[in-house]
Amino acid sequence: MTNKQESSKLGLLTLLASTSTLICCALPALFVALGAGATFASMVNAFPQLVIISHYKIYISVITLIILVIAGLLIEKSKNDPCPVDPTLRDICLRTRKRTSNIYFVSVGIFIFASFFTYVLPEYL
Repeated sequence: MTNKQESSKLGLLTLLASTSTLICCALPALFVALGAGATFASMVNAFPQLVIISHYKIYISVITLIILVIAGLLIEKSKNDPCPVDPTLRDICLRTRKRTSNIYFVSVGIFIFASFFTYVLPEYL
């Protein structure tokens, strides 16, 4: 497997992990905080798996945090790796690094947003 494929898979894994935290944990808290409990009840009626998944929100959050930390370390480590000398391959390498970093930061943002609505905001409501 090439470094480009590994980087792309790493970025997508972090995005999937942080989005799962958003779906399982933050959306219910957000709907209730906004007074849209009926909307959330309709969502649970359409997707009853949300209730099952939300029972494991702490495990999902911890696993997502571990994945994000490992991904961040690997992305930081790969910043100093050399790219190929060929100009076309070098450009692809640099674009892939930038894309992976952007996906990672979006994933971290989603995770922070989801964690805030799951663990911090309910303490003040």
